[in-house]
This record gives sequence, C-alpha cells and structure tokens, in this order.
Amino acid sequence: MVDVVYEDNHVLVCVKPQNVPSQEDESGDLDMLNMVKNYIKEKYHKNGNVYVGLVHRLDRVTGGLMVFAKTSKSAKRLSEEIASHSMEKSYLAVCQGCLKQDKGNLVDYLKKDSTTNLVKVVSPSTVFAKRAELNYTVLSKKENLSLVKIDLVTGRSHQIRVQFSSRGTPIYGDHKYANYKQGDLALWAYKLSFIHPTKKEKLTFVYYPPNVKPWNYFEKEINNTK
Repeated sequence: MVDVVYEDNHVLVCVKPQNVPSQEDESGDLDMLNMVKNYIKEKYHKNGNVYVGLVHRLDRVTGGLMVFAKTSKSAKRLSEEIASHSMEKSYLAVCQGCLKQDKGNLVDYLKKDSTTNLVKVVSPSTVFAKRAELNYTVLSKKENLSLVKIDLVTGRSHQIRVQFSSRGTPIYGDHKYANYKQGDLALWAYKLSFIHPTKKEKLTFVYYPPNVKPWNYFEKEINNTK
C-alpha cells in the first residue's frame, strides 16, 4: 500500500516507510519504485509495463517524502532540478548529544567503500572523494538529545549520518555509524519542494515522522516546524 500525498498526470509524491529500499537491490525486498508501479497498475487498470521515473533516493533506513515522475519528460525536468540543486529537501533528525553551535553549515569530503558500504570523511585531495554540504538548525534539546532541522545542499550517500557522526553527535538509532543495536533511525525527510515539471509552479509538501520514540520527546516542536 502506497501512502500517496499528491498525484497528477505527471508526478506522484508519496511517503517511503523506513527500512524499505528506494529501488530494487540485492536483498530482493519490495522497493518503493515497484510499489509505485504496482499502485499505478492497479488504480488505472494498466497492463504490461508502467513507466515510473526514479529521480532521487532515500537510504533504506530513512523514511519520508519522495517524488516519482510519471512521464519521461517529467523525469528529465525533475532530474535537472536535482542537478541544479533547486529541488529543496529538508529533514528532521534526533541527534545524540549537542552540537557546538545551534545553527551552522557543514562541509566535508566523503568517500564510500563499496565492499563495506561505509562512507568516511576524507581529505579533499582523496581520489573519488565527493563534496558534501548541508545546513542545520537545532530546534530543541532534551535529555542529551537534539532535534535538528537539516537542509541538504548536496545529496550524497549516507551524508547526514556521516557528517553528524563525525562530529560526535550521531543520529539516534544509527546502527551503522553509531553503537545503536535496536530501533529505527531517527532521520526523516519531512519537507519537499520542487517546480512542477509542466505547470511551472512551486509545490511544497510536509509530512512529519511517526510519533514514536524518540520523536515523541519533541512532539510539540515537530508539529510547529514549517
């Protein structure tokens, strides 16, 4: 079942549950791209292959808003928005500990080890290193936890998790870059803004994370986040 937030003839915005891959991978688990294709097949009684364009991804363990293209023209234009950094993607995260500043800009160079699927902060001169940048604002602090709003400038694999973990404030529930063994990662793509590929008007969607631990510690602050 796909949780659809918005749909027209050109785009579909929906909520990706946590622990569901954005596209098919070696696990063989049902992924969002095929879920959206199946949804369209059933809703519109279509036979054969259905075109759905995957224009961006969320890590398997990250939940939140995704936009899919329903035509190749829409896919091209949305991909151009992403390439030019004009598509706006904002996240909420709960971090362990407190950042040195309540507001800031983080810039690092990251490199992924394909054998371990781990990303590390490396020097800018490292071969195949990719520049990663984000802006953040601390919204609230409670019991050594920080609720943080994050605006991505670049979209690198595991970027948010690695950048915060490298500063001693890992994302709550991170099994890969912190010592958590249980629970879901407290990272959620809550806001998505883009220019509609044919109507040329700006669309903005907001969808808050589920009200479970540790999000429920910050229920009031989250519901007041724009």
